[in-house]
Amino acid sequence: MKWAQGIDKLGLTLYFLLCAFAVANIYSVEPASGTRQAIWFGVSMFVGIIIFFMRNKFFENMAGIFYIFGILLLVGLFPFGTEILGQKNWYKFGPVSLQPVEFAKIGTALMLANYVSGPDFNLKYRKSLWSSLAIIGVPAVVVLAIPDVGSLLVFTAFFIALYREGLSGWFFGVGFIFAGVFLLSIAIEPLYVIYGILAITAIIIFFNYYRIHWNVVSVASIVAIVAVLSGLAYGTPKILEKLPKHQRERIEVLYKGERAFRDTSGYNLLYSKTAIGSGGFFGKGYREGSVTQGKFVPEQSTDYIFCTVGEEWGFLGSSLLVICYAIFIGRIYYLSERQKSVFNRVFGYCFASILLMHFSINLGMVMGLFPTVGIPLPFFSYGGSSLLAFSVMTFIFFKLNYADRNSLV
Repeated sequence: MKWAQGIDKLGLTLYFLLCAFAVANIYSVEPASGTRQAIWFGVSMFVGIIIFFMRNKFFENMAGIFYIFGILLLVGLFPFGTEILGQKNWYKFGPVSLQPVEFAKIGTALMLANYVSGPDFNLKYRKSLWSSLAIIGVPAVVVLAIPDVGSLLVFTAFFIALYREGLSGWFFGVGFIFAGVFLLSIAIEPLYVIYGILAITAIIIFFNYYRIHWNVVSVASIVAIVAVLSGLAYGTPKILEKLPKHQRERIEVLYKGERAFRDTSGYNLLYSKTAIGSGGFFGKGYREGSVTQGKFVPEQSTDYIFCTVGEEWGFLGSSLLVICYAIFIGRIYYLSERQKSVFNRVFGYCFASILLMHFSINLGMVMGLFPTVGIPLPFFSYGGSSLLAFSVMTFIFFKLNYADRNSLV
């Protein structure tokens, strides 16, 4: 059929498989939630069909409206939001809850794609760089003020899209250095970290002494970098002390193990690992998981849904799920690179990078490689607003790809 040419069948098939498998697993642990998730999947499909019939330039032309609307939804949480699980990041309308940050990500992706595709954009110029950072930074600051640390981490995904468009790799290098200093300062005495910073700086200067153009600016820059990193190392324990007890323990679990906090912040992780490990290679079978069926893991249909997969479907089922995600995310990146339109390419990179961040953080969280920060597994964790938002991004991208494949330009 001619009208079907340009529809990415592999991508849509993987989307359907992930959503269907998700509904089955949610139903396994909470039948009522599984039924509601199936209804939300139907709603998502209906919205997806509407998106496919929209004009090709609709999302590009309306990017600013979606962006502003997303920010207003976030700001509205302060007076009108409902607190759920200790965070005031939900709207509640009777039995329906809505998490606006998921839709703010869509607006930010569209706005960034719209700006980058403009004729005057060039990351070599400061105006383009600072404008791009502002587009990401405005909603990110609101998310930080809520506070929603998990979603704030996801906003770093947009830098991957900017890197594809020419952003210097130094941004990522600086980010990794700051993260490394922060984590080291938790694990060991901050004074030793400062000594290490000074030693590494001295070694770098020694081997690059004649390559550095020594002047007031270069000396001041080196001193400033060392001072900032040393300040971060010194201040990290104090920052940790100021955090609420449950947030502090979530970080300390990574260093002391979940058994040290088995009755508090380590409880979820302890039973999550137990469930995943008990599944063996082939799993215990559908609805046969003793840990998940016994409701030992809180939030096992939402943030910790992967432990259900591990126990019921084992290493084999978990591996197949990970492979499906890897192929799906890789497919989005691949199709993004083939787009003739810069707007399509940037939006695709934003979408794929958001999926990558959610996927990596969630799996790291349930396996004890990352602190618990409340990040859902895309398409898989129970939640109508999460499924709808990810589905909208999916159908927007496949609509853009469809239009691009059928374009004569």
